[in-house]
Amino acid sequence: MGIGPGAHDLVTPRARNVLMASDVIVGYHVYLKLLEPELKEGKEIISTPMRKEIERCTMAIDKVLGGRRTSIVSSGDSGIYGMAGLVLELLYSRGLIDKVSVEIVPGIPSFVAVSSLLGAPLMHDFAVISLSDLLTPWDRIEKRVLSASEGDFVIVLYNPRSKKRDWQIKRAIELIREHRSPDTPVGIVRNAAREDESVFISTLSHIDYERIDMLTTVIVGNSSSRIISDRIITPRGYTEKYI
Repeated sequence: MGIGPGAHDLVTPRARNVLMASDVIVGYHVYLKLLEPELKEGKEIISTPMRKEIERCTMAIDKVLGGRRTSIVSSGDSGIYGMAGLVLELLYSRGLIDKVSVEIVPGIPSFVAVSSLLGAPLMHDFAVISLSDLLTPWDRIEKRVLSASEGDFVIVLYNPRSKKRDWQIKRAIELIREHRSPDTPVGIVRNAAREDESVFISTLSHIDYERIDMLTTVIVGNSSSRIISDRIITPRGYTEKYI
């Protein structure tokens, strides 16, 4: 299930009810810390570090086979870079896809929280691209960034930079610059809806890469996006058509 971007009041009532009814809660340790203590009270908590996704989901499936109501949590929405797909893949590989009941509980994606903090940058067509090449070859990621740039999509960049991956965001911006003007708005939000939240708006020609890490989401506007009173707006076209 998706538990939203971080703030307790952005966990949906449905997700909250499912967690309260669970016997076991499984998740990445950072995301489990985001849950209110009352949601974890009396539950068996299974916490794993990064890159233990298969082990995490396997343990959850085994708990279900043992007769326990189990929830696997993802930040944002579990079907967007989350665990929903992996759970279904593992159930299928074990011949359990039609034997185990699975409910995928939607959550508020982090790019939605990021967009609200920046203004209204996603009012028109947009593409969401992860720059992590851990599971996806970089040449494929680069092609997606280039295609989204050529198509004039607003571009949301997940996983833009880490200590070991510090060049990908710069390369992505280079590709985007081939099809966008230097004054195209760029929003940089770190820890959206969490402690130490920070919001910074600049342009393609003045990006501060030191503000960007794995806890950051970057939104690059399209050819119509503009900055108005410290907010990014991508017009849908209402004023041009009706005013």
